[in-house]
Amino acid sequence: MSIPVSTTFTIEGYRIKEYRGVVRGIIVRAPTIAQGIIGGLKTLIGGKIGAYTRMCETTRQQAFDLLIEHAQAAGANAVVGVRYDTALIGSRSASTEVLCYGTAVVIERI
Repeated sequence: MSIPVSTTFTIEGYRIKEYRGVVRGIIVRAPTIAQGIIGGLKTLIGGKIGAYTRMCETTRQQAFDLLIEHAQAAGANAVVGVRYDTALIGSRSASTEVLCYGTAVVIERI
């Protein structure tokens, strides 16, 4: 079951009753060999790199799912101020870290 999530610090129709702290979901992902080859060829000829797009979307969803799990484990029923951040891992690696974070809260209907 999903919980309300917002990039703002409020959720319409609810008030924040309690703050449970910062929560996060983090995933580090590297492209498969096939994705690397296809992506490398696409960089030569240009255009949308569908394999990388799918990999990025999957990674963001997994980080988001971990955020929700962390929030629920903290006793929250919502998350506000949600953001994503990414970083490359290692100087020669194609690995990317995706972090999804926010503030876990307990809300109640106004």
